[in-house]
Amino acid sequence: MDKRPVVNIGEQRFYKLIEENKFYIDKTDFIREWWENGSTVTLITRPRRFGKTLNMSMLECFFSRKYEGRADLFEGLSIFDDGLDEEKYRNLQGKFSVIFLTFGNIKAVKYSEMENKITEVIASLYNDNDYLLDGDCLNANEKEYYKSIKIDMSVNTAISAVQQMTCFIQRYYQKDVIIILDEYDTPM
Repeated sequence: MDKRPVVNIGEQRFYKLIEENKFYIDKTDFIREWWENGSTVTLITRPRRFGKTLNMSMLECFFSRKYEGRADLFEGLSIFDDGLDEEKYRNLQGKFSVIFLTFGNIKAVKYSEMENKITEVIASLYNDNDYLLDGDCLNANEKEYYKSIKIDMSVNTAISAVQQMTCFIQRYYQKDVIIILDEYDTPM
């Protein structure tokens, strides 16, 4: 039986390509380069269909707590094949909180429709992290603010919501948060 990887055009989820043994050009050196650069903000610009979303998905799979214990996704790839630094990067895998927001599916004719769809993305972020409401990480005012983040929130509320979530998660885990923002220009 032929075990060669199958080419899959359009798959943007890194974990799916790896789990299903789809053809993947190893770009995990980007993880090392990005990490070693130590930039606070990185803007990745490339033409359409150039693999930006797949690379961002790879970053999420590498750093996110959601993928802790999933080093198998990176076995045989260059990030885990670097001699002395190999252990360093194995210890980084799955150890960070990652906020991954994509506005790629936001298609609207009217400005008000676009606002509503953006608030849906932000409200979903809050729903996904509602564990923060348990315990005493947030004070009463912060919990009230947290509960105000809904699909029908005002634009003024939405403007600060991602920054607030970052602060909440950072306080909860006592560790910096990585924010990945994909297709940020799609709604415009």
